[in-house]
Formats: sequence, C-alpha cells, structure tokens
Amino acid sequence: MNILLIAILFVAAYLIGSICTAVWLGKWYYGIDIRKHGSGNSGATNTFRVLGKRPGTIVMLIDIFKGWAATSLANLLLLFDAIPAENLIVFQLLMGMLAVVGHIFPVYERFKGGKGVATLLGMMLAIQPEAALVCIVVFVIVLFVSKYVSLGSMIAALAFPMLLLLHPHFHPDNPILIIFGFLLFAIVVITHRKNINRLIAGEESKANITIGRKR
Repeated sequence: MNILLIAILFVAAYLIGSICTAVWLGKWYYGIDIRKHGSGNSGATNTFRVLGKRPGTIVMLIDIFKGWAATSLANLLLLFDAIPAENLIVFQLLMGMLAVVGHIFPVYERFKGGKGVATLLGMMLAIQPEAALVCIVVFVIVLFVSKYVSLGSMIAALAFPMLLLLHPHFHPDNPILIIFGFLLFAIVVITHRKNINRLIAGEESKANITIGRKR
C-alpha cells in the first residue's frame, strides 16, 4: 500500500471540497459576500435566493462536481496498484467524506462553509449513480410538495441508505456503503439542525428565488 500517494489524495480530496464556489462567485462577480445575505449560508440554495437562477445553478453544479471528482480520485489508487480492488469502495467513501468535510469547513475561508448537500450528491453519483438519481427525484418531489429545500435535502439523504438497505437492485456487495450512507444522513441532519428547529416552529423559509443583478 502506497501510504504517500494515499495521503496526497486525501489532502487533495479535502482541498477540492474546500473550493468555496458560492463565496468566490459572489465576491468576484457580484461584489458581495453571500454569507452576509439571505440565510448566511455559502451553498447553492442561498445563492439561488440571493443572486438568482444562473449563479445558483453554477454553484450547484460545481459543488456536485467537487464531490464526484474527489470521490473519483480513489480510482487513481487502483491505477497505481496502491490498494486491492476490493478496498476501492472504502477509499471512495473516505475521499468523498473528506470533500464533504472540506465543503462544510473550507480551509480557504476560515473553515466557514456550506452544508455539503450538493457535494454529498456528487459523492453518491460517483459511487452509486442509479440510487443517487432516485434521491434527486425524491428531493424534487418533496420540494414541489412542501416548498422546503431543507426538508427535501434531509429526506433525499435518508433515501440513499434506505434504498441500499431495502431495494435488492441497489443492495451493495459491501455493507460498509450502507453504514456510511446513514452516517452521511446524520451529517446532513446535523448541518440542518437550525432548519429543523425552524420547521418545527413553522418559521422555515419556503423556496423563493429572487434574481440578482450583476455588478
């Protein structure tokens, strides 16, 4: 096992996740710090809310790509014979997790980032794309019915490990994927704890996109 290569790729996965798409786009192109507007979150949802449809879509797609790219770095370990093939899923999960952690605690912006949902989706797409696409459908349905992005995100995050656990078509050979799925759902819940309190109190904001103007 090539420890040096593994360490380098772990750091790379975290740094990829740390790319602060919403913050940098807001500062460079619109002249604002997205964290000082709307919900104060530096993710795609707040970008949609504050800056509008196009920048929100850009942020969402890049954040998804971050998770996919970081998770896919694990394939380099196979390419260089650094790990056995049966251990690939473990390193995919670890690198994807590092990207999610990087998104939530980005080193470039004093460890103040977003909630990691889009990056988590990218990780799911890299590991189990079919289940991830079902989760996207679940998110859209919940969002359409409830108008709450936070509720859709949490239910979609729960749908991923539940699909792996209960549906024969998605059931993985390695049960560690199911365990990690529930762990990642727990992370989504933790990062949405303020949203949960607002949902219970009936104070959570419903999806309402306002198109921003370019500076």
